[in-house]
Amino acid sequence: MEICADELKNVLNTVVNKHKDLKSQGFTLESCRSMIALMDTDGSGRLNLQEFHHLWKKIKAWQKIFKHYDTDQSGTINSYEMRNAVNDAGFHLNSQLYDIITMRYADRHMNIDFDSFICCFIRLEGMFRAFNAFDKDGDGIIKLNVLEAVGRSICLPCAGNLHHLYALSPMNSNQTSTWRGLPWVN
Repeated sequence: MEICADELKNVLNTVVNKHKDLKSQGFTLESCRSMIALMDTDGSGRLNLQEFHHLWKKIKAWQKIFKHYDTDQSGTINSYEMRNAVNDAGFHLNSQLYDIITMRYADRHMNIDFDSFICCFIRLEGMFRAFNAFDKDGDGIIKLNVLEAVGRSICLPCAGNLHHLYALSPMNSNQTSTWRGLPWVN
């Protein structure tokens, strides 16, 4: 049995709607596609039972972090609480990236609901995985050719947004670009 993005969306929204302590506008089809792209280890474009279980464990762990920082029990967290939640989840970012996250995921009152929180974490995990997969020697610098860069931007959640977060050098004569460091890390 495997689950597609549409089915994942229905399952997640059904479960979240039962939690009155979580505010959510609902997971979108695109966010569910990103979740599948992150967890789909066999390349089927769907989640098998093991992959779904792994995703579910991540969502539950992130839900625990979300609830911990939702100190006023509003069902949302503010941008300051989000900064602490991101750190607790193991993503250590710089101030500029926290500001980008807030602009992208917060509402006009600077609050982040549960589905936006999960989508942000899916994107962060995807970016860290993509970078670490190419940083073979652990020096914080990766080189990608055009096909690798395009492939990553299509296949991995938020890899297409890496150009916002990395210093990308111009293509050299070998048609490769160098992605320098982890500039968002403090």
